[in-house]
Amino acid sequence: MLETFERAALEAGKAIMQVYLSGCASVSKADNSPVTIADETAERIIIAQLETAFPDIPIIAEESVAAGNVPSIGTHFFLVDPLDGTKEFIDKRREFTVNIAYISDGRPVAGIVYAPALGVAFAGENGKAEKLFVDGGFQIASRIAIQVRPQPAERTALASRSHNSSQTDDFLAANAISSCTNIGSSLKFCLLAEGLADVYPRFTRTMEWDTAAGDAVLRAAGGSTVTLDGLPLAYGKRSQAHDSDFANPDFISWGGARSALERA
Repeated sequence: MLETFERAALEAGKAIMQVYLSGCASVSKADNSPVTIADETAERIIIAQLETAFPDIPIIAEESVAAGNVPSIGTHFFLVDPLDGTKEFIDKRREFTVNIAYISDGRPVAGIVYAPALGVAFAGENGKAEKLFVDGGFQIASRIAIQVRPQPAERTALASRSHNSSQTDDFLAANAISSCTNIGSSLKFCLLAEGLADVYPRFTRTMEWDTAAGDAVLRAAGGSTVTLDGLPLAYGKRSQAHDSDFANPDFISWGGARSALERA
C-alpha cells in the first residue's frame, strides 16, 4: 500500500511545486480556510491513484468533503489532505505537506507525509517508519529508518505556527518543557517520529485528514496520539453531537509512548 501512497504523493507534490513556483491566488471555503488550485489539482491526482489501486476502499478527501462529496465509510477507508499547510504555501514558507493515510478499525495504520518544497517525506506502516529523501526529479533518492526517542526529563515541544492557544502555553508550563518550536502542517508528527522532539499538544480544532497521515507515521515509529482522557485518537468519527463529521477533539502526541494504553 505504501508504494501506491509514495507514487501518488510524489506526483501530487510535483504538481503542487509547479503552482508554488509560478504563484497562484487563493479563495476562502465556507469555513474561511484558504484553498488554491494546487489543493484541487493534487487531490484529483491522489484520488485517481487510490481509486485505480484500491477501487473498493472509500476515500475521504478534504476538498471533496468541502464540495459535499462524502462517501459512506465502513471500518476501512482512506483520508487525504492534498495540501496541508495551505497558509504556509500561500505565504511561501516551505512546510506544507501532502498527506495520505489508511484507516482500519479507527486506527491510522499506514500513511505518508511528503513535504515537496523540503525534498523529504515520511512514511509508516506495520511498526516501521522511514524518512525518504526526494531528489529534484521527484524520485526517492534514499531512505532511512526512524524511531521516536525515549521521553527525557526535560522535553522539547512542538506547536502550531498558525493555531496556538493559551491552553498550549499552560501545557508547556506544566510538563517540563525546556524549549518549544513552532512549525506548520503535519511535519510536527514527523519530527516526533524521527526523535527530534518529544511532545505536540493541540488544543485548537483539527480535522481527521489533517492528522491521520502524520499520526500513522508517528505510531509506526513508536509514538502515540491520545485525547485528553488518555485514549488513542480515533478516526472515522461521524454524527458527533458537538462537532461536525471527522472533526478531532483536543489531543497530545508523544514521541515516546508514556503507557501501554497510549500505544494502543
